[in-house]
Parts: sequence; C-alpha cells; structure tokens
Amino acid sequence: MNLTRRTGLLLTAAVLAALTGCGTETGSTGRTTQGAIKAVKPAVPKRQAVYGLPGMPPVLDTEDVYAADRPNKLSPVVKDFPSRIYVPNTESDTVSVIDPKTFKVTETIRVGRQPQHVVPSWDLKTLWVNNDKGNTLTPIDPRTGKAGAPVDVHDPYNLYFTPDGKHAVVMASLDRELVFRDPHTMKIQHTEPVSCYGVNHADFSLDGRYFIVSCEFSGELLKVDTAKMKVVAQQKLPFHGAMPQDVKVSPDGKRFYIADMMANGMWVLDGDTFATPKLLPTGKGTHGLYVSRDSREMYVSNRGEGTISVFDFPANRLTKKWKLPQGGSPDMGGVSADGNTLWLSGRYDSEVYAIDTRTGVELARIPVGNGPHGLAVYPQPGRYSLGHTGIFR
Repeated sequence: MNLTRRTGLLLTAAVLAALTGCGTETGSTGRTTQGAIKAVKPAVPKRQAVYGLPGMPPVLDTEDVYAADRPNKLSPVVKDFPSRIYVPNTESDTVSVIDPKTFKVTETIRVGRQPQHVVPSWDLKTLWVNNDKGNTLTPIDPRTGKAGAPVDVHDPYNLYFTPDGKHAVVMASLDRELVFRDPHTMKIQHTEPVSCYGVNHADFSLDGRYFIVSCEFSGELLKVDTAKMKVVAQQKLPFHGAMPQDVKVSPDGKRFYIADMMANGMWVLDGDTFATPKLLPTGKGTHGLYVSRDSREMYVSNRGEGTISVFDFPANRLTKKWKLPQGGSPDMGGVSADGNTLWLSGRYDSEVYAIDTRTGVELARIPVGNGPHGLAVYPQPGRYSLGHTGIFR
C-alpha cells in the first residue's frame, strides 16, 4: 500500500525505510533483519511525519521543504530543456529570452498587454506569461521556446498551483478574487472573493494544507485553506502604509517571510498560529525572496536602494548585503540551476542583473524591454512547481 498517497501521510526517508524495509541492511535471505530495523530508529528525527494535503507528492525531508531543489537536480521532464531566462517586459508587452551562457538576448516574444510574471506550470511542461491588462495567459513551450495561442483569463496578475496539482490559482489583484482554475485548460473551478485589495504573492505550508497570501494595496495578509479553497483568516500588518510583496516559507516550514516595499524589510510570520508578525529590516523597497540551493540562505532584493540582502536561516539573521555597482532596481527573479547565479529584473531600468551568489559580484547587466518584472529562470531543480517565478518542491 502506498501510505504517502493513500492517506496523505508525509514520511521521512528513515520512517519509510523502517516501514517498508527499503534502504536497510538485509540478511542472506534478502529479508530485512530485526537488528537493521532497530538501527534505523535513532536516525528518525523528532518530527517523524506530518499529515499533508491528500494527493500531494511526499515531502522528501520534513526539516527542509526545498530538499528537491539541490544544484542541477533536474526532473526528467525538464532535463533536456535549454537553459534560458524569460523576462516579461510590462510596458513593452514582450518577453525577452536570455541565454545565461552568453548573457545575450536571443529572442523577443510578443505577448499580451502588460505581462507581469512568467510562471512554470505544476507539471513543469509549460511556462505561462501573465498578461494582466490583456486578460490572457500566453503559454510558452520551454523545449522549443515557442509561444502558443493565448488563453482568456481575467486579471491574471500572478499565478500559483496547489501542491496536489489539482488547481491553478489566479491572483486576480484588481478583481479582488482568488480564482481556482483547471491547471491545464484554465477553466474556472471556484472563485473566492476577498475583502483585501491587491492580492499578489503567496507560498504554501510544508504540508500543503494552507497558503499565505499578501495583499499589496491594503497592507494585509490572508490564510487560505487549500482543500476548501477558502480564506480562513485575515490580518492587517502593523505598519501604516504597508505594501507586502513576495512570500516564502522557511526550509523547516515554521515561518513565512513576507517582503514589504514600504516597511523596508521582511515580516516574519508563524503560519500555523497566524499571530501578528514581526518586522526584520533589510533595505529600502524590499521586494523579492529567493532561497539558495543548499537551503541555508535567502536572497532579498531591495528595489529602492539597488541592493540584495542575504539572510542566513540557521543563524536567523542577515549576514551580508550586496550593492549593485551602478545602482539599479532589483525586483523579481530566480536562482540558476547550479545555484551560482541570482537573476533579477531591473524594474525601472529596462535591464536584468546576473549576480554571483558566492561573492555578490555583478556578472552582467543586460538591456531588455521596458518595465521588466517577474522573470523566470528555467529550468530549475525540483519535482513540481507551485508557481510564481518558480517555487519548486
């Protein structure tokens, strides 16, 4: 019986080994010995298992939700895809395609009005361009780089996928809705009205049972039950004029970090209790959050001052700040498959930055269209995508 799928139980490798005999020592008969089972027990961490969203792929490590995202650990689905950087230019209505080896734009794809983000699908096979004012999604085949016919979707500011792969979730910012859709056809399955204004970014809990959403224009946070597709909690951030942006869960799943471009820092939230979060200052115009390939650090783009802060998860503090040598407006992006390069759009400077994650040195500054925003680095390691510019598990 497949315990992980039939009951929604998410088990560590050690627990699975103890239950199934996989990965343990065997006697001459090929059967698992009692001594081998006992030897496994001390290796089982305190958090042995959590009950996850039914149908969700099993968590590989309950202490590290990003365990599938190690350097160059590409899924068989994407291993033959060419490595590219896809940059949506909101004011040019185009997507610039960059070859990361040459730092050159190789193609410019015409899309709909005001593309905001390029989003990998849950099954990793499609990149969806969110044409917010055009009310369409443009699919791009990452194997060929060719765009397909646009799909009508109203107000697609941003796009996410539930961990079980059953729903796409459109962040309809101006419509004040979370719209749950078929992840392939994009037909509406459920519409959840929200009372906050400007729903834009999100991330899911380790068990996938809920997700936290930021509301940019009203300075609020939502907690949404994934299976019920319902808002179950809401709170106003304790800062006048707060404008929350990107959301990321910590590797151990205990905290959510929410970038705030007006509070100039990250809110640190206990997602389970949904108590009032605390602010950690990082820099002016805090905007995007990206986890390193070893799950030890998070890169924080400070759009208003042209810097990137580095947060150390084990140390629970900021350890470095990198400044772009000629200034800039670092916004959204992602980390290369090998983990050595951080790619960020320059929102107000019509450029893209490539930054060495080992030294903080700027490797390249590449001209693109006007208003570059939620660029996607693709492919990236991981088994499936939760959306945005690439949240992989």
